[in-house]
Amino acid sequence: MKAVLCKQFGPPESLVVEEVAAPVAGKGQVVVAVKAASVNFPDVLVIQNKYQVKPPLPFSPGSEMAGIVKSLGEGVTEARPGDRVIAFSAYGAFAEEVVVDAARLIPIPEGMDYVTAASFLLTYGTSHHALRNRADAKVGETLLVLGAAGGVGIAAIEIGKILGLRVIACASSGDKLTVCREHGADETINYATEDLRERIKALSAGKGVDIIYDPVGGAYAEAALRSSNWRARFLVIGFAGGDIPKIPLNLPLLMERSIIGVYWGEWTRRTPEEFAAAVRELGGWFREGKLKPHVSATYPLEKAAEAIRLLADRKVKGKVVVTTG
Repeated sequence: MKAVLCKQFGPPESLVVEEVAAPVAGKGQVVVAVKAASVNFPDVLVIQNKYQVKPPLPFSPGSEMAGIVKSLGEGVTEARPGDRVIAFSAYGAFAEEVVVDAARLIPIPEGMDYVTAASFLLTYGTSHHALRNRADAKVGETLLVLGAAGGVGIAAIEIGKILGLRVIACASSGDKLTVCREHGADETINYATEDLRERIKALSAGKGVDIIYDPVGGAYAEAALRSSNWRARFLVIGFAGGDIPKIPLNLPLLMERSIIGVYWGEWTRRTPEEFAAAVRELGGWFREGKLKPHVSATYPLEKAAEAIRLLADRKVKGKVVVTTG
């Protein structure tokens, strides 16, 4: 089978595509024939040895995929060959086949194609968990989304609107903000050309926002927190901007604000029943047409490095997906 390989740590251009032996499922595992795999920011980091997961060389990057169950390992009863599934692995998805734990399989919702499925659950699952469980969002509150044109950002916009929130989307260009409006944002802020704090003040009638959704980190995190309301919740999603902000602790103290970590992957492992309920709700919203994943580009497996480079250069709106055929 063909696989994208990281044989030495480095930029996306150092990846190669080679023929490798097909994987074999072990106990509690399945082999998935990959149809599509989405590119996520950890893929940019893991190939540079900058991520908390450190696979042994050589390895294939990619952790979120959709495909067909090909074969079962010993003891697997929850899947059958031919099942259409969304699957997760620590790495290995940018290949024609991959071994995953059977417990990490999710049936693809009815009516969803493989490209959409490969770009659905991580982004929408993260945003659903953040807003439903961690922020406990209330109808009528104002949600500020940083990095709003990215995959999780667009998901946060759409889920925010379903939950009855007023959504302010922040991004770095006009074309990105156009996408945010297409997905339901009520207001937008171009933080490359506008003063973030002044615009938040104007759009919130001086009160500040109630919930901040931050997958970016960097300089805008503190500015957004300083522009939040009494008992606002700041959701720490990730650090796609590269810098982990150092927040002065007087900011949560003064307005009884909360800084809340969101670790979707660990939550899915620790609370499988809650996770299953979330998947059911998200699948229902998709079937009702309330969720519309935005895939801005697809690349064949042979050009996976180009897809990863696009994300590394922050040129992606929504998700970019690698396909195998």
